[in-house]
Amino acid sequence: MRVVVRVGGSVVASPLNAPLIGKYVDLLKDLRKQGHEVVAVIGGGSLAREFIRVAAELGLEMPQRDWAAIHVSRLLAQLFVLCLGEAGCGSVPVSLDEAEACLKRGKVVVVGGLRPGMTTDSVAAMIGERVNADLLVKGSNVDGIFTKDPKKYSDAEKLDALKFEDLTRLFEADQHRAGINQIIDPEAVKILRKSRLKTVVVNGYDAENVLSAVNGERVGTVIT
Repeated sequence: MRVVVRVGGSVVASPLNAPLIGKYVDLLKDLRKQGHEVVAVIGGGSLAREFIRVAAELGLEMPQRDWAAIHVSRLLAQLFVLCLGEAGCGSVPVSLDEAEACLKRGKVVVVGGLRPGMTTDSVAAMIGERVNADLLVKGSNVDGIFTKDPKKYSDAEKLDALKFEDLTRLFEADQHRAGINQIIDPEAVKILRKSRLKTVVVNGYDAENVLSAVNGERVGTVIT
């Protein structure tokens, strides 16, 4: 199976969590040993948003703020690459072409952001579409997708499954902005709706949830 694993920065980098990063590195290695082709996309989390805030205070425009966040996510991705050793690409790809080339070499691909105007959710969706992935699993800071933001509303209900067409009506934001913090960003939703890439959103604080999703077990929210 060809799998894209989206590791939320809110999970491993808000604050930085070395033990959890280590568990994800082990997970990526295990998936490769099991015969899966694996791409991991790492988010920048609160550290990236802090850089965006500072960039805004310095008077930088939206694309420049995005670049600040992109470089944070790439730095975090480089940590994964270093820990992967021979199993990884040796560096962080900075384009879809580079990511695809690394995957063809049989390596675990780890990327951060690619370009302004999109979050790492969109990067994961784009790479999934590019390499014709079978599954995208997102490790988030909640148990799945809810009817409302569970951090704001006590009556929010978790959804076990939904259709791509349902995503847009569930989310508050409908366009990208630097530092957007939504379970799946609006640009990624558009890509996923077009590519029909099966997506599972799980609680990423337990890396085993990602493995459960890859194994087809009932976990998180399944989007088809």
